Amino acid sequence: MMQRVRMGMVGGGQGAFIGNAHRMAAALDGQTSLICGAFSRDHNNCKATGAQLGLEAERCYSDYETMFAQEASRRAAEGDAMQCVSIVTPNHLHVPIAKAAAQNGFHIICDKPAAVSLSEARELSVILRENNVYYALTHTYLGYPMVWQARHLADSGQLGAIKRVLVEYPQGWLAGALEDSGNKQAAWRMDPKLSGPAGAMADIGTHAQNLVEFITGSPMTEVSARLRTHRENRVLDDDGDVAFTLANGATGMLVASQVCTGEENSLSIRVYGEKASLEWRQMEPNTLFERSNDDVSKIHRAGIDRPLCDAALAHCRLPSGHPEGYLEAFANIYRHFALAIREPNQNTAQYVPGIGAGLRGMAFIEAVIASNAHGGVWQTIEEHNANLMMEQQV
Repeated sequence: MMQRVRMGMVGGGQGAFIGNAHRMAAALDGQTSLICGAFSRDHNNCKATGAQLGLEAERCYSDYETMFAQEASRRAAEGDAMQCVSIVTPNHLHVPIAKAAAQNGFHIICDKPAAVSLSEARELSVILRENNVYYALTHTYLGYPMVWQARHLADSGQLGAIKRVLVEYPQGWLAGALEDSGNKQAAWRMDPKLSGPAGAMADIGTHAQNLVEFITGSPMTEVSARLRTHRENRVLDDDGDVAFTLANGATGMLVASQVCTGEENSLSIRVYGEKASLEWRQMEPNTLFERSNDDVSKIHRAGIDRPLCDAALAHCRLPSGHPEGYLEAFANIYRHFALAIREPNQNTAQYVPGIGAGLRGMAFIEAVIASNAHGGVWQTIEEHNANLMMEQQV
């Protein structure tokens, strides 16, 4: 009988949106069971969250250090210990928790960004290799089938040489001063001690950067950036434009903004090649447009009954005409992560963003910050050779 992968969680207590999204995604395919957690620094919140989720009181821990120690002891004594941990805390805790998890032999799935600095991400990368654990980063948009179809069309040469990429991620939720009105999400995301050195660029700009590099198969090599803060008391950016160059010679523009009033999560990308172009929009994710100058255009639609590439089909669940969305994309990452842990020889790790995506994201952020600090001068991005997807364990 198949054994579900046993998962713990750090963060995601009552009142936290993203923790609940992670739990729903992890549960969707029946591959993972949540068995323990250190959900909040407020132990009453932690116990209440665990009770709501039906967990044993003794496995709702006061902090992650205690959880790792106790679960490691259970592994030796009872064999029902946590196998992996989901990290859904503010950014500044991602690496400390991930390091401790790896050193205790637990696999890790972490909300992005991976770290608050490139040097911190590099240190984590070494520790992951030394302890031979899987590390997944939830770049959720890589869970959509049509993103994999777009990658296939670019990689197979059907677009021709890629010349231009336009990607934008406008949101409107920070158009007002939410951080001053008791909104916890806004407060920590605009606090550099908790969020790191970037605001919108770390939160959503890295999603856009990751999408560009994944679909084109080519890393960004240099950027010219302009960041803005539109509220008087804000320290971190809430808006920015980044011109970039890819290793394949293509040029592009990335826009990430959280002050676009009325926008929700309007991530979109257009990729222009010599032969054809692609367009994909996150808020209508089941459709991928392919266009050319000779009036031959195609609309690719998600569905297990569609003539898609194998990788796209591996991310579909339902026949065409049954829309799949954000939670299903999120769940695809959790499903393939769990399968990689349970069946490491099945090569499902190739479908999961890994620490390489974290390194690339932090290199992008630091180059953008440096460029902006010097008036938008072109700045080289490091970590060109980092593999975006999780490495297969041998």
